[in-house]
Amino acid sequence: MEKLIIEGTRKTPSVLLDPSGIIRIEGRSIPEDAKLFFNQIVDWVKSYISTPGPDTTINIAFEYLNSGTSKYILEILTLLKGLTRKDHQLTVNWYYEEGDDDILERGEYYSSILDLKINFVETE
Repeated sequence: MEKLIIEGTRKTPSVLLDPSGIIRIEGRSIPEDAKLFFNQIVDWVKSYISTPGPDTTINIAFEYLNSGTSKYILEILTLLKGLTRKDHQLTVNWYYEEGDDDILERGEYYSSILDLKINFVETE
């Protein structure tokens, strides 16, 4: 399995998908076509969960995300949550800027509907 790196732009987040168990998505996410942008990420995650390492850490740090992005983040988190049923350690870190209640609430929503422990980390 190969590492996948996507450089961020003004409209898309930077992404690191490392088969060692590190996943990072950060920046602004308002892609014109969310499906086109996120399909390769979802495909990579599906491949990864078939043969994961013992620990997986996902770090999510959005400045802004649109509804199309939100749908795919939910799908990615749902897929990764499945690892916990296989005695796999999953750590989800959700970064948000101080005072950015919208991003914080989005993470809390995912935590609630997925019944998934998320570590909320406030940044300056």
